[in-house]
Amino acid sequence: MNTTVKAIIWVVVLGVVAWAGYALLGSQPAMPIEEAAAVVPAEPIKIGFMGPLSGDSAAYGEPMRNIMDLAISEINAAGGVNGAQLIPIYEDAKCNDKDATAAAQKLVTIDGVKVILGGFCSSESLAAIPVAEAGQVALFSPASSSPDLTGKSRFFSRNYPSDAAQGKVLADAAYTIKKWKNVVMIQEQLDYPLGIFNAFSAAFEQLGGKKVVKESFPTSTTNFRSMLSKLKAMKPDAIFVNAQTPAAADRILKQISDLKWKVGIIVNDVVARDVKTLETNKVILEGAFVAEFGTDINNAKFQNLLASYKVKYGIDMPFQSYGQTEYDAVYIVRDALMAVGNDGAKIADWLKTVTNWEGASGSVTISADGDRVGGHVLKVIKGGIVELYAMPVAVDAATTTVRE
Repeated sequence: MNTTVKAIIWVVVLGVVAWAGYALLGSQPAMPIEEAAAVVPAEPIKIGFMGPLSGDSAAYGEPMRNIMDLAISEINAAGGVNGAQLIPIYEDAKCNDKDATAAAQKLVTIDGVKVILGGFCSSESLAAIPVAEAGQVALFSPASSSPDLTGKSRFFSRNYPSDAAQGKVLADAAYTIKKWKNVVMIQEQLDYPLGIFNAFSAAFEQLGGKKVVKESFPTSTTNFRSMLSKLKAMKPDAIFVNAQTPAAADRILKQISDLKWKVGIIVNDVVARDVKTLETNKVILEGAFVAEFGTDINNAKFQNLLASYKVKYGIDMPFQSYGQTEYDAVYIVRDALMAVGNDGAKIADWLKTVTNWEGASGSVTISADGDRVGGHVLKVIKGGIVELYAMPVAVDAATTTVRE
């Protein structure tokens, strides 16, 4: 067989083998091509917010929204919650029970949130609790301070202290330090001021003071002259200005000045946190007592918050005592979500186990009744500035003994 014939035979054999292999392969399932697993982003987590975004109380609500936006932006930039981004949903609760109920219902039934940050005003939180309970949603407030909220619900807790402490501190200062026996009060008809009145009057009368007479007013009031004149006629040692907003307190203080009423002044922490009210009423507020849940200027997280707020919004952060707890509240909720997932009942239970959590407001511990452990300290207003009250001391020249 010559070389040419051999070559032809080999070509035919190879062709047959190739065809057979192709036929065999064609009859088998195609082998999968190995690909990189697709990365599916975690589903975003909606966080509800309710607070006063209109009216006089918006002075609190707008900074609160800013601070929460700031904290959520930081958390999302750092990867969110186990990869899930946080989406805030803001509702205007207007510092009253009717609007707070509507805001909570919308967040729970329409938006489907499992946790709500708020309310800011105590009346908002009190109104929202039944809605939160029905929807099994955690309600976590960074500002509501009414004593009526203590132990109110499994689903409510707060990282801001109860005003039971504020009222007691001021009652003790009035009776023990100032020796005042007769204190009257002008009080706005909302839950936050009412809580302070109840705590103050109970403590003051228990110490030995006269029954605290009060004049209460609805939020819409702008003219307080008749109420103030009535209280002035009682010739009290001091008047307690107990309003919900700086705007109301400012109007009352100006009208006290217009009456040329020289009297001791006690104010709640609303006044202490508003620079404008302190400055415009500097004369009448000189020496006034206030009890406040303070800020630690040496706290690095607090300092970082102040700096970040100014960079993002171009102004100094107002109401710093509230701002620190508002900022912390977002991060505490983040930690709750990471620990137990987006489950309202589990979050609510987890929040009441927070112990020695370090934030911008210091060490946070929340007790089983939903209250933050810790309280207010006595301060005094001097030259339009709020400072810690230092007990005066007397020096005995003969023995150089210092005594309080």
